[in-house]
Amino acid sequence: MPTIYETLKTDHDKHRHLLSRLAETEGDSPERQELWKEFYYDVGGHAAAEEETFYSPLMETEDGQPKGRHSVAEHKELDDIIQELDEMEMSSPGWLTRFKTLRHDYEHHIDEEETEIFPVAKETIGNDEFGEMAAAFKKRKQEEMDLVDEKAEGALEE
Repeated sequence: MPTIYETLKTDHDKHRHLLSRLAETEGDSPERQELWKEFYYDVGGHAAAEEETFYSPLMETEDGQPKGRHSVAEHKELDDIIQELDEMEMSSPGWLTRFKTLRHDYEHHIDEEETEIFPVAKETIGNDEFGEMAAAFKKRKQEEMDLVDEKAEGALEE
């Protein structure tokens, strides 16, 4: 069973890949729309699950609280940019400019998690050697993804 750290890193790698592919797209193309949709929903589910199953226990510890609060604050800042991009016209020049900011900030955030926060978390909340936190994260993220699917089905029925 993978640990929470391996599970989060796998998601981060997927997000890096999606951001790289998105950067190669142009205009309001079907490829950009599809990649954006995948990134948008996966990152949303990831952040919700990460805050509940990883950052919540981390912030319950004295040593983990500052790092945890910092990262959760960054989640909010990133979510604001993501929402802004989601509402922008993909073919506008401003979309790509704002996307570049998102990519830079998001990659900085996940690099910081992996290099600075994971070591603190391993010391304060443990190594998750049995994968219990990872399992909780995956379950919670799936719940978020299921909500997205339910909303999409509801919109189709209308």
